[in-house]
Amino acid sequence: MKPLFSAFAFVAAIVLAGPTAHAVPITFVADLSGANENPPTPSAGTGTAFVTIDPALHSMDVQITFSGLTAPTSASHIHCCEATPGANANVMVATTVPSFPGFPLGVTSGTYDHVFNLLDAGTYNPAFITSVFDLTQDVPGAEAALINGIEHDETYLNIHTSLLSPTGVQLGFPTGEIRGLLVAVPEPSSVILLGAALLGFGVIRRRKRL
Repeated sequence: MKPLFSAFAFVAAIVLAGPTAHAVPITFVADLSGANENPPTPSAGTGTAFVTIDPALHSMDVQITFSGLTAPTSASHIHCCEATPGANANVMVATTVPSFPGFPLGVTSGTYDHVFNLLDAGTYNPAFITSVFDLTQDVPGAEAALINGIEHDETYLNIHTSLLSPTGVQLGFPTGEIRGLLVAVPEPSSVILLGAALLGFGVIRRRKRL
């Protein structure tokens, strides 16, 4: 019985330790497309965004790749907070306006990687700090509101495009060409698979001894 007990103990230790080890930081992902806009756009542009929140360090790392846009980029930011999680409603800009600092503008494809200080007022749209989402109307309140919105599927990342033709016709999608809802990256199932393997190993060894 000892090998089987040891296997159970080992798996239990991993399972118990797992949530603590992965509680901070937490990574969220958004699949950026025109179909996710409200209303949808016919853009064939695509992109992926990863947002990693570390509450202990009060930091947010935003990583974006995008390509195939119909017009040059004019802005990008995170919007918060939808009243109904995942409802794809249009809500206010929560992060820096008019765009993420250093975001590549005037291009149809590119990459972006920036770490934000969530205790810096410059990380937020001033209107978000004074909005109903920020219960204390200050920077710590804005941090709490943004993290809560991201964790509860109430935020989306948007990329806007804009271009005036020589005749003055507005091209692109100034209100947003591609966007995606930020959702938590699923936890790997390796612990479950490891547990099943160890359990089977323990049972086999026990049968051999009988």
